[in-house]
Amino acid sequence: QVRLVESGGGLVQAGGSLRLSCAASGRTLSTYRMGWFRQAPGKEREFVAAISWSGANTYYADSVRGRFTISRDNAKNTVYLQMNSLKPEDTAVYYCAATGTDKVVDANWYDYWGQGTQVTVSS
Repeated sequence: QVRLVESGGGLVQAGGSLRLSCAASGRTLSTYRMGWFRQAPGKEREFVAAISWSGANTYYADSVRGRFTISRDNAKNTVYLQMNSLKPEDTAVYYCAATGTDKVVDANWYDYWGQGTQVTVSS
């Protein structure tokens, strides 16, 4: 069993930055690919970014590529999402998740989820 806890969300003005963290307990994250998803009110949960076991491979949604950076520190059992140049449309609850598969874009393939952290970007 893996327990994931996100932190770092908050209110920021458009153009600002936030860094989300996802701390894991229960099992090491080093054998899981990790992803970030988000869900805005009235919308479906959508893929944001993912990272391979070693961190050598990263994947991004087109809407965030070039602005967001996913990284991981397996020694600390933590995954990060650095979000720069934030836009109002980035407002959502952000979730981190762990998958034992290589299907990193599809939320249905993730085994463990955090409770989410709210990110609000004001215009």
